[in-house]
Amino acid sequence: MTDSELPVEASADGITATYRETDEERLLTFESDSGSAAVAQNIEGYAMLKVRPTADGDELERYYGFDMALDHAAELLGVSPNALPIPDPAADMGM
Repeated sequence: MTDSELPVEASADGITATYRETDEERLLTFESDSGSAAVAQNIEGYAMLKVRPTADGDELERYYGFDMALDHAAELLGVSPNALPIPDPAADMGM
């Protein structure tokens, strides 16, 4: 995927997910009327996932698996993990 193809968004049930890459991280953010959450991984894609309340917020927890990170992100938004839309380029996050 080239930089011109990023960011990628997906929306469902009032939640918008945005996947983008910075020089240091792969970043998946969720926004809804009830709040926000972010899941970050190093740009190489092999490190643990960091869950934050926002993209630039303080780290709350680290997880090896994408499912566990999504569970925490969903909890921050007050929704089921199944309600979170996942843009295609973010589907392989996690170890």
